[in-house]
Amino acid sequence: MRPAGIRVIGLTGGIATGKSSVARFFEEQGATVIDADLLARDVVEPGSSGLAEVLAAFGEGVVAADGTLDRKRLGGMIFSDGSKRRQLEGILHPEIRRLAEERIAKAAASGQRVVFYMAPLLIEAGVTGRVDEIWVVTVRPEVQLERLMLRDRISRDEAERIIASQMPLAEKERHGRIVIDNSETPAETRRRLTEIWAKEIEG
Repeated sequence: MRPAGIRVIGLTGGIATGKSSVARFFEEQGATVIDADLLARDVVEPGSSGLAEVLAAFGEGVVAADGTLDRKRLGGMIFSDGSKRRQLEGILHPEIRRLAEERIAKAAASGQRVVFYMAPLLIEAGVTGRVDEIWVVTVRPEVQLERLMLRDRISRDEAERIIASQMPLAEKERHGRIVIDNSETPAETRRRLTEIWAKEIEG
């Protein structure tokens, strides 16, 4: 159950659009940012009930020598098996939700009124109900391609394949109450974010 009086903004976008740098700006302004990718790691930490459930479902073979989850091996098991992927999601998603609600409650208790829930697959995973509204970080297609090639040091063909496998940015933008274009320089993006913060959060 979400505490009263707190606004939860879903922050999402495509690969290499700069979600993390946008989230850092909001943190600098004093907002709490909850990163769904980090929560997904936290729920399978050694000794967690989430990891115990994953082991019960997929066997001891998905644990690395140091006791952590062997993500590569688990990924190989679920990659081409839809039923196993759904089984894993059925274990992890409730745990991620529980942890997210804990963090939101903690932020509310500390006096925060706005929390950003950063989740790359917020729309695709069908968990938009966790947030009050969606803000989408986007870039022009040619910028996304160039940034992905540079960031991951991959070829144009590989970058195009990765982008093609994801929900198109134009489609994500349609879900956003606020769309943040991060195509220009960091200084220009910062100017835009300052305006958005002043109007949407402080205003």
